[in-house]
Amino acid sequence: MTVGEKIKLEEPASPPVCSSCKKPFIPGEYGVEFPCPNCGKVIIRRCKKCRKLGVRYECPACGFIGP
Repeated sequence: MTVGEKIKLEEPASPPVCSSCKKPFIPGEYGVEFPCPNCGKVIIRRCKKCRKLGVRYECPACGFIGP
């Protein structure tokens, strides 16, 4: 490595995405995340709007459908 080179230690981070509507969470928006009630292997994330409307979600690991 030469003097002019810099090491970039940052990686782009993606915001959490709602498991129901697939939209990213807006910073400061209320939502919830919990392990799948059936298998517990996947973290389910739901935005405030989808929780309020009762929009369904599906676990990608076991196929459990909620709410």
